[in-house]
Amino acid sequence: MKYLIVCIGNDEGGDDAVGPFIAENLKNKLSSDFDVLNVGIAPENYTGVIKEKNPEILIIIDAVDMQLKPGEIRIIPPENIGIMHVSTHGIPLSVYIKYLQQYIQEIILIGIQPECMVGKIREPVEKAANMLIKLLLNKQISNVKTLDT
Repeated sequence: MKYLIVCIGNDEGGDDAVGPFIAENLKNKLSSDFDVLNVGIAPENYTGVIKEKNPEILIIIDAVDMQLKPGEIRIIPPENIGIMHVSTHGIPLSVYIKYLQQYIQEIILIGIQPECMVGKIREPVEKAANMLIKLLLNKQISNVKTLDT
């Protein structure tokens, strides 16, 4: 299996920086079947790169307001993406994912509940990011809970 981890977020947006934080900490640590891409706040600008990398599984990581405690991590089922506030970025993430589904076998969206979108990453979100990094490095993504609605 060939995996691509796409990390979304604003480096200067408080907990929204969780995506770039994860990308930076995964860089050069992943096995050869994994690749990571920090797409910043404009993931739509990377669709060509993503298609070129041709992953079988795309894992998208972003700060997502899921109405949970800060730092909670969840896999967001595709049917829930369109009904929640999933991104503070350019186009809605639901549109982005729908487009990529034409080219990629499986797409997994992982959300981390932010606390504050200004300043620096807050402690519960950074702890969650480090836990998710360990899960990704150990290929234990199945240990992440799915969001219940």
